[in-house]
Amino acid sequence: MSTLTQPTVAVIGTCDTKLEALRFLKRTIQSTAVCHAIIIDVGSYDPSDSQDIDIPRTDVLKEYETAIRNMPSRGEALDTMTIALTQLLARLHSAQSIMGVIGAGGSGNTSVCTKAFRDALPIGFPKLMVSTMASGNVSHYVGETDMTMMYSVVDVASMNPILETVLGNAADAISGMAKRYLMRADMKSSLSSRPAIAVSMFGLTTPCVQVATQKLEELGYSVVAFHATGAGGLAMERLIREGHFVGVLDITTTELADELVGGVLTAGPRRLEAAASCGIPQVVSVGALDMVNFGPVDTIPKQFQGRLFHHHNASVTLMRTSREECSRLGEIIAEKLKGAPRNKTRVILPLRGFSGIDKERGPFRDAEADGALLEALKSSLQCPAQELDVNINDPSFALMIATTLHDLLQVEGFRHDV
Repeated sequence: MSTLTQPTVAVIGTCDTKLEALRFLKRTIQSTAVCHAIIIDVGSYDPSDSQDIDIPRTDVLKEYETAIRNMPSRGEALDTMTIALTQLLARLHSAQSIMGVIGAGGSGNTSVCTKAFRDALPIGFPKLMVSTMASGNVSHYVGETDMTMMYSVVDVASMNPILETVLGNAADAISGMAKRYLMRADMKSSLSSRPAIAVSMFGLTTPCVQVATQKLEELGYSVVAFHATGAGGLAMERLIREGHFVGVLDITTTELADELVGGVLTAGPRRLEAAASCGIPQVVSVGALDMVNFGPVDTIPKQFQGRLFHHHNASVTLMRTSREECSRLGEIIAEKLKGAPRNKTRVILPLRGFSGIDKERGPFRDAEADGALLEALKSSLQCPAQELDVNINDPSFALMIATTLHDLLQVEGFRHDV
């Protein structure tokens, strides 16, 4: 726990081209007397006036200095600077020397800063990026983290009234976040003292998640739900690896279908691996694996013409997974669970549909396709499995998966008063 009474914010940018703007940020942060600020230089070369730079680029790079000067392309140099900045921020965070970070710049600095923020700093740590790139799709900058992106409106270059206004707002925002972050280090909420469970959910598995969540809360847990939209699954996997949860209720594994088939809500190739690699109790099911997610109808790739679709809303079109795809998904789940401790892992399967539209007389009901997934999964699964002859959203299914996870956690020693 930090003993600092005034948190320090790291102001990061290319001092060779953005020093005036970075100085303005530092002065504005410190003018409130709420936070201290330091400037970290990640520029391409040493600026002529560096008296306001607290950590010069030579200190950032250290062993990379010679290598970066000999690199043939700017892209390679930026990659090396990103690695060096990531290592520096990780050290400063570990030493509790900083309580917030703010970057400002164009595409190059945005790429360097945001990747270093993602890789070095945990979710919850204040991180803000003022960028000329922040008005478009910022998913590749933000990833699965809680990074704040602020559009600079004008170029982050020489100071002018518009840039002063934007940077002033950014300075006030990161100052408030850093101060609050320092205060939270000394606070414990009633929920934070309860063991936390990660739960994956989707609109079409919400009834199941709601009942399971209520049961787990009655049993004394704090439940954290993640929307299985790709970024949600990535965030859940990251937070599992960061040690935030004692157990995982992975009801909704639909992102695996998008990764396999080419939908828009993939969580990448490492989905459903964190709990196994960390050795924490998990209960896994097949929620919404009857579907692949696409955007509006006119955005669906041509190779899927002739498939069964369902209009979910104006922005989301669902495609029914085929028998072959379902069979492969069963194999994928079994493969991912091979490394999970057998005594800490359970798979619970609904026999009457995987979602709210994969039910009797539902538009995606396909018992043959579902059966192919279940058969492929069970034939390769190395941990215990249980079947219930109900739809996934039946209350009895939700209660079963919640109590099963609770039983696993009791064996692990997470007994507590309710």
